[in-house]
Amino acid sequence: MKKVLIAASVISFIEWFNKENVEFLQDKLNCEVHIACNFSYMNDTDVERTQAYIQRLKSRGVVLHDIAFARNPLSAANISAYKQLKAVIRAEHFDLIHCHTPAVSVLTRLAARKARKKGSIVMYTCHGFHFHNASSKKNWLLYYPVEKMLSRYCDYIVTINKEDFNRAKTFHCSKVRYIPSVGVDINRIRNLQIDKAAKKQELGVPADKLLIISAGELIERKNHEVIIKALAKCNNPDIYYAIAGKGPLKEYLTNLAKELGIAERVLLLGFRTDVFELYHAADISAFPSRIEGLGMSGVEAMAAGVPLVSSNVHGILDYVIDGKTGYAIAPEDVDGFAASIEKLAGDPALRESMKADCLKAVEPFEISNALRVMWDIYEEALGITAAVV
Repeated sequence: MKKVLIAASVISFIEWFNKENVEFLQDKLNCEVHIACNFSYMNDTDVERTQAYIQRLKSRGVVLHDIAFARNPLSAANISAYKQLKAVIRAEHFDLIHCHTPAVSVLTRLAARKARKKGSIVMYTCHGFHFHNASSKKNWLLYYPVEKMLSRYCDYIVTINKEDFNRAKTFHCSKVRYIPSVGVDINRIRNLQIDKAAKKQELGVPADKLLIISAGELIERKNHEVIIKALAKCNNPDIYYAIAGKGPLKEYLTNLAKELGIAERVLLLGFRTDVFELYHAADISAFPSRIEGLGMSGVEAMAAGVPLVSSNVHGILDYVIDGKTGYAIAPEDVDGFAASIEKLAGDPALRESMKADCLKAVEPFEISNALRVMWDIYEEALGITAAVV
């Protein structure tokens, strides 16, 4: 039985993006699976649901290592986290160490250097480099040298968008792989049937008004503020904007909407378990992230046939086709977002015509395709062929 460690910042990341991988490693490759992450941080998730997931992991025999990683790589808390992680790696003798999320991936690759010399395979899944074709010079100066240097300390780099894939191939790691992210259940979303008018009214949106939906944490990277500013610039009382998600910027976004005089049309919904229904209730979806490795929320919205106004950065461009599936705009371009929203809002026929293009563009991200690619990488790295049931 081979031993695998999966390391990430918080447990919600494992729940959302790795639960199928954990089960595959256990059930198909017969591995002993360990997870190292912060099991206490739940500000970005539904606490009850995530606690139930932790109990499920325990019942499956997954070994849990609670390490208080901080998301900021410069946080002093990560010194202690690094020592804990290094001790776990030294004691357990893993065959494969698979790390995710920026700060934890830095710490893991450094902590696993000796283990790698003794035969451990180190795999790093990059969910979006902080430097890309549209990012600032500051980001390139800060993050590019670190990523290139640390690529010496892993055996695999797995990327989830094509820009990162092409860039990682210039690094020191010899095995660079591309996966279409963690996958989306396209058919489930596409075939979902709801009463659109009733869902809008449930949210406090009149059935005859237009709804823009975003899903994502209320954090700076997600850039929800640009849509609020664009909505104010549109000056159209028939357009509402709802955001599904939790995060530290709730008060800031609430106050911004008040200052701009549109508080009654900006709805902060908190964490939702009905996001797929929200997409189907929406007329337009918005995904204005400043940085995004791929952006599952954007794929999910398009799988519901909803045109997307998005930023024009990084992994989002793997599926957004400007002018066909919606519009791609520079992240800080309030006027550009406002113009795109007005164009879609004023033309129901245009929105309907984009539906087929949205559904076609997201086909490569179907969950079965994405998982199969990742599982092939696991089999290659561990030298195991999955059991056939």
